[in-house]
Amino acid sequence: MDLPTLWFFIVGFLFVGYFVLDGFDFGVGMSLPFLGKDDTDRRVLINTIGPVWDLNETWVIVAGAALFAAFPEWYATLFSGFYLPLLLILLALILRGVSFEYRHQRPEKVWKARFDRMIVVGSAVPAFLWGVAFANIVAGVPLDANHDYIGTFFGLLNPYALLGGLTTLLLFFTHGVVFVALKTDGEIRGRARRLAVRAGALTIVVAASFLVWTSVAFGTPASILLSAGAAVVLIGSFLANLRGRERLAFGLMAATIGLAVLSLFLALFPGVMPASNDPANSLTIVNASSSQYTLEIMSWVALIFLPLILAYQGWTYWIFRKRVTREQIPAEAAH
Repeated sequence: MDLPTLWFFIVGFLFVGYFVLDGFDFGVGMSLPFLGKDDTDRRVLINTIGPVWDLNETWVIVAGAALFAAFPEWYATLFSGFYLPLLLILLALILRGVSFEYRHQRPEKVWKARFDRMIVVGSAVPAFLWGVAFANIVAGVPLDANHDYIGTFFGLLNPYALLGGLTTLLLFFTHGVVFVALKTDGEIRGRARRLAVRAGALTIVVAASFLVWTSVAFGTPASILLSAGAAVVLIGSFLANLRGRERLAFGLMAATIGLAVLSLFLALFPGVMPASNDPANSLTIVNASSSQYTLEIMSWVALIFLPLILAYQGWTYWIFRKRVTREQIPAEAAH
């Protein structure tokens, strides 16, 4: 395997990590209106991701940095052409992070309610727009001979991309609700399990529709195989949740997201940004990658630091593995 191909899949791995980890963060944030019956419940929900949400978010920074260094042409085309949706994602992530830190600074219900709404919006917007962005990347967008995007913002909101956005929105929502069931106890755990069943049924229908559309229109044998695997694992997660096996359901949801994202990368390969107007203007791993020397240096850096990052992340989740309950919330936080 040559270095451009290797780095294409490393970038794919980083985005898989981001969507699996920050995906359930988004889902927990979106679940506040459905599972948070009072402020204590909402504190429980936020505390399930409190120790890890910012660490999960760093995956997208690493993925963006790897994309910039390994495929500068892809990075330039993507971030200039998709400037507005990516800016909206960035603003939503800032909004969500600020809300996590500030909602508990004052005891007034109105103050907390405003930041709770900001958490919901700051979770739903990225969850939707990431699907829109990746669907457009797979389907292709109009590019000129300099590989610059020549379409419009509303051109990105085509039916296929909107279905992709709805798919990631529902996948992340269900992923987050299953995580709540895994990390809580008592009444909120039961509500989360019931909500996961309802959301999971809808997610199966929407995700299957998107994966079938992708496979028929843009699929390769490898991507179709992974898409089928993602569908089977998603159904398995739904059945596991029905039986109350939350750990298995969460693991299978993570596998579903990972397989779905990898199927999109395989549908794209060896391209990185197809031109829908003229295939000659498309970006591939060959004409979008950095020099051989740059990729060699990056490979040594990744070999050293990526295992350390994974080890630290695993250690963090092990330390904060216990369930969060209402009894653990300080009494004054409930006012």
